Amino acid sequence: MTDPATRLQYLQAMGIQAWQSREAAAGLDGPAVSVPGMATAAVPDRPDVSRLDWQALEAQVRDCTLCELHTSRTQTVFGVGNRDADWLVVGEAPGRDEDLQGEPFVGRAGQLLNAMLKAVGLAREQVYIANILKCRPPNNRDPRPEEVLCCEPYLMRQIALIRPRLILAVGRIAAQNLLKTDKPIGKLRGRVHRLGDTGIPVVATYHPAYLLRSPQEKRKAWQDLQLARAVAGGQGAA
Repeated sequence: MTDPATRLQYLQAMGIQAWQSREAAAGLDGPAVSVPGMATAAVPDRPDVSRLDWQALEAQVRDCTLCELHTSRTQTVFGVGNRDADWLVVGEAPGRDEDLQGEPFVGRAGQLLNAMLKAVGLAREQVYIANILKCRPPNNRDPRPEEVLCCEPYLMRQIALIRPRLILAVGRIAAQNLLKTDKPIGKLRGRVHRLGDTGIPVVATYHPAYLLRSPQEKRKAWQDLQLARAVAGGQGAA
């Protein structure tokens, strides 16, 4: 639980001026619909991971060679956090620091993500953090469709094991791939979506790395976090 004074400190750490919070609107959309003409790609036969427990799933990811990214990675970045979490945070892919440390969202972007979570009363250890891809794309390029398809069963199994009350999609690529859409992040944020047939609410927001480059958008990110907290039933609220 976070007292109001401490939360003000967290908001300041995010680089935004605090104001009196309002009740976030939590009206729900229908299921996201795939957009005709979206890129598809052929992938090798993927192993069935639908019955794997955490230990077996992590081993499967660690030994994965389905796409070319296994040839350039230092290590896979499976995910980290509370495996019984109410909040699942999904990003794009590991960067250089993540590839070296084997943990998602480290470095400056990770510090800002931590501050964003603390602003709604959540410690990093209380949520689970994963990525669309488990391996770093060279030079941090965008994930390719075939790479996303190779990794998709791993993330979906993580979601099935966690059974989160909310998925926070951070960044355009995470949101577009989770929701099977090509809409820009500006059109996806500010609303509540559903993850396919699971019915799990998805709230999209800007990636912390983008917020570091565009601090004027931090207010919108704060609004997204308020919406996410309302949808999750006040989890993490003071």
